[in-house]
Amino acid sequence: MDPIAEAHRQWSARWPDHADHMAAVTSVMRAQQLLLSRVEAALKPHGLTFAAYEALRLLAFTRSGALPMGKMGVRLMVHPASVTNVIGRLEGRGLVERRPSPDDRRVVLAALTPAGREVAEEATAALHEAAFGMPGLPAEQAAGISAALRAVRVCAGELSDS
Repeated sequence: MDPIAEAHRQWSARWPDHADHMAAVTSVMRAQQLLLSRVEAALKPHGLTFAAYEALRLLAFTRSGALPMGKMGVRLMVHPASVTNVIGRLEGRGLVERRPSPDDRRVVLAALTPAGREVAEEATAALHEAAFGMPGLPAEQAAGISAALRAVRVCAGELSDS
């Protein structure tokens, strides 16, 4: 039995105008739990959480391997305290270092170390091997999921509809 389908049936009997939205939210939340578990399992051998991986990968995408901590928060869509926490853990492992910006000494940069770049590449290969937790899902369906969730982000006001 699918618990979400049963919840949808129950909701439909009581609040039919809201049943589809409830099932959609519950499905997204459950899928997030499943995917995070699978992604974290692929990253565990590299000693990374998904948040740490995202920070390393973001830095690896830059030309210089460094970004201001504030800009990282914006790009990762997380609170600045979360960036500070993740960067602190990565710094403790020698994967990232903090340094003042040469352009503005008030700005702190997070900079990828050679060891950090190596771990980022290895972890990326592991996620590719694990199909980001969705093995067997065709690319066109993955693209459809992204498009549907973009619509949710637009409805939430995070993005414009254009």
